[in-house]
Amino acid sequence: MPDRLSALDASYLYLEDASTPMHVGSVAVFRRPKAGFDYDRLVDLVEQRLSLAPRYRRKVVHVPGRLARPVWVDDQDFDVTYHVRRSALPTPGTDQQLHDLVGRLMSRPLDNTRPLWEAYLVEGLARNRIAVVTKTHQAMVDGVGAPDITQVMLDVSASPRRQVENLWMPQPEPSGLQLVVDAVAEAVQRPGEVVENARSAALDTVATVRKATDALGGLLSAVRTAATPAPGSPLNVRISSPQRRFAVARTRLDEFRAIRRAHGGTVNDGVLAALTGALRAWLLSRGEVVSASTTMRAMTPMSVRSADGKPGEVSAYLVDLPVGEPNPVVRLHHVSHATRAHQESAQKVAAQTLVRVSGFAPPTLHALGARAASSFSKRLFNVVVTNVPGPQVPLYASGARMTEMFPVVPLARSQALAIGVTSYDGGVYFGLNADRDAMPDVDVLAGMVEESVEELMGTVSG
Repeated sequence: MPDRLSALDASYLYLEDASTPMHVGSVAVFRRPKAGFDYDRLVDLVEQRLSLAPRYRRKVVHVPGRLARPVWVDDQDFDVTYHVRRSALPTPGTDQQLHDLVGRLMSRPLDNTRPLWEAYLVEGLARNRIAVVTKTHQAMVDGVGAPDITQVMLDVSASPRRQVENLWMPQPEPSGLQLVVDAVAEAVQRPGEVVENARSAALDTVATVRKATDALGGLLSAVRTAATPAPGSPLNVRISSPQRRFAVARTRLDEFRAIRRAHGGTVNDGVLAALTGALRAWLLSRGEVVSASTTMRAMTPMSVRSADGKPGEVSAYLVDLPVGEPNPVVRLHHVSHATRAHQESAQKVAAQTLVRVSGFAPPTLHALGARAASSFSKRLFNVVVTNVPGPQVPLYASGARMTEMFPVVPLARSQALAIGVTSYDGGVYFGLNADRDAMPDVDVLAGMVEESVEELMGTVSG
């Protein structure tokens, strides 16, 4: 039987439009090793590891007449050099120039006639650094059958792990007739899908929005805050183009641990409190009216381990951030209380529900946040924040040590900002992806994140 896209994966293809490309990205910065690191080395590394992510050699093919959801098929003309590309900054390239380049790369939709991913080697960075920027369509990454390409590229040692060579021979692409025959055979087993697929063919966007909303029923019932709409915010605007701006903030994990020791809560509470302070300062810098009761709502998916320590459940919380509160410690306590209330209520989303929503797996929580956000109504939250704890040991790509890793979370419809947070090797790295027109000052907000952490650290005694 064909490898058919899940209902939700297909919906991301249908829902994508010119203003909201639905790819997840990452920006990994490396120190160039003495042995060097060039484009050919990156191509070789990716080619060696593609067997660990077989979907990266597959493309989407639609069934004639939309009788069934699209299928994954091997790309007969797969060319790794089409997907792995090179770019360069004027030497010595600055971080700002890198961020501008990332914004431009993330603005471009992926070619839907080929496997839905790209990777860029960015040379010319100052201080003997290089960067690898990746983008992968949300329909591809489910964390099980298709982990993110960056994940399979990295090693825990400067000496790359030995990869068994696998000769890849593409399977013949099915004809249109074969796709129809397979669709009819499946319809005999599941006749209800014929009606569903016919509806999708006639009303792509409307039908798939309803489908995603239905799938999220279990999720929404598990989030008590969803009973009320999100407050008005300059972050909820109509996105009219795919053009993006990208900015970053760098903080230290030890700082958040010190804040936790001094005031309680969790590291994640500290991250959300720091973002709350930054959003407060940003609103004030724009001349927005901020009262003591002003809030912003964040959609924050988090993994929850079961009693036996395995990642059996996921909680997707809607947390009201108290941006009207001037005291940083009180903001932190408000955030801690809100997240603790969710946890103590035991209103967690069963793993089976999350599979329906997003194909969840722990290594792809950033993709989960983006996928869930894409299906939520803009009335339910103002900003999506994905916070994924990463390894606290150095990682390497073909001998090059990774020094920083910034997530790039795509924007949902009518959302001007998405924030990804990753901890890695002692650092906590914030990637802010924003609509170019709505947030020309996203770099200002990024600076305010770092200032907000400093403000919290100022409340920590000796």
